[in-house]
Amino acid sequence: MDTSRHRSRRTLGHRLTFRTCGTLLVTAGLLASGCSSSGSTADASLVAALPESTPTELAPYYNQRLSWRACGVEGFECASMKAPLDYAKPAKGDIKLAVARKQATKKSGKLGSLLVNPGGPGGSAVGYLQSYAALGYPEKVRARYDMVAVDPRGVARSEPVTCLDGKEMDAYTQTDVTPDDRRETVALRASYQRFADGCEKNSKKILPHVSTVEAARDMDVLRAALGDAKLSYVGASYGTFLGATYAGLYPKRVGRLVLDGAMDPSLSARRMNRDQTAGFETAFQSFAKDCVGRGAECPIGTGGTRDAGKRLKSFFEAVDREPLRTGDASGRRLSEALATTGVIAAMYDEGAWPQLRDALTSAIRNKDGSGLLALSDSYYERDSSGEYANLMSANAAVNCLDLPPAFTTQEQVRKAVPDFEKASPVFGEGLAWSSLNCAHWPVKATGKPHRIEAKGAAPIVVVGTVRDPATPYRWAKALASQLSSGRLLTYEGDGHTAYGRGSRCVDSTINTYLLKGTPPAEGKRCS
Repeated sequence: MDTSRHRSRRTLGHRLTFRTCGTLLVTAGLLASGCSSSGSTADASLVAALPESTPTELAPYYNQRLSWRACGVEGFECASMKAPLDYAKPAKGDIKLAVARKQATKKSGKLGSLLVNPGGPGGSAVGYLQSYAALGYPEKVRARYDMVAVDPRGVARSEPVTCLDGKEMDAYTQTDVTPDDRRETVALRASYQRFADGCEKNSKKILPHVSTVEAARDMDVLRAALGDAKLSYVGASYGTFLGATYAGLYPKRVGRLVLDGAMDPSLSARRMNRDQTAGFETAFQSFAKDCVGRGAECPIGTGGTRDAGKRLKSFFEAVDREPLRTGDASGRRLSEALATTGVIAAMYDEGAWPQLRDALTSAIRNKDGSGLLALSDSYYERDSSGEYANLMSANAAVNCLDLPPAFTTQEQVRKAVPDFEKASPVFGEGLAWSSLNCAHWPVKATGKPHRIEAKGAAPIVVVGTVRDPATPYRWAKALASQLSSGRLLTYEGDGHTAYGRGSRCVDSTINTYLLKGTPPAEGKRCS
């Protein structure tokens, strides 16, 4: 997973793994859960789900019984699940994790629970369940499974990591990430330092305990609390790393796992960020080809894609010199950083290309930055009142704990910029400097690059999209080859992730696997 501001959404990876009709990049409104529950002694069926290898001190967590109550919209239930703050020292205390479900629509032939995660890290799984998955997944899947989600520790409703307030986040997101001189370089590093300091000040207790390994262990506790002998799961983007981590920890408890928009756990943060930079360039080339083919309608020219890239880069440089008006109530103007984020936001989903064309047209031809600002705000999950979801805070907290930083000094970044610019002439410089954000992190990384084989696991379906901007296709191939039971499904298309994005071949293949346990044939490709 990347450690820059631009996540494998992963965090819109976060973001929209599944789309509602219209494919706007603004996240569907997340419904308030109103969760409340208590953990009590489980009945016999729940105790039976307790794995034999579970340490005695963890038995109370595995044996807890969830107390469900109605929440959100009709048909949804919520509960609160207890987990140890520190699995190595359970006596240090508990944390509470928000869980939601929508029960299977058929009473007979149920296949148990299907856990979903939209990615990020930092995306709310509960919000995703309530706004899409439990309503928009194929009806035949929802008929056989209880649709379930848990916000990972540190995310949304589950003891959220908090770093900066709204005004401070506004300043953070506008900081120039292509520094032209020493003053701008100092300002960028100071911005990262303030962010890290805010996280430590406001979330010191939870900050050392939001790793992907701990979140995967929480999922096993939830599996037991739900009474399932094995875990069935659909994870997208960063959710694939979470799912693969679970499989590596508990291979014999793997049910039917779909890892869509896969990540490669064997890569360093630097390699991951560089690969993702190339992924955004690939997506931009697809957008540019579509745009220039529309003639005068295209705001970045009617020549080739290379000329389109040069014109976009020139636009970013112009905005760096003179930010554009936006009409924003708080007085924000469109800086280079916000403009770049707005463009990158639209790279996650080809359905957003018309929105991006309009936004670039307004910005380049009319000096109106409001359209790109709206795209940037959707990416950062900033609402109209100027408040931010905890997405960016959780994203950094998990990423900086899972892997050592890509870079620790500005000199390292400067040396790496040419390599990043080779990967993407348009985005490379900014993404290289954005990779410095974990250098000041107050908690030392507990994870490191590693292969995940999950020997003994049932077949695991790994899905890769050939022109995915955030999780490049090579990552899916790498993960599928690492997993002892991995089966790669390839989508010949654009955008981030594949399931539920319009390919009948992809959807029917995954549905068959979820309902019958039959994985795709080796080398299967869909369009």
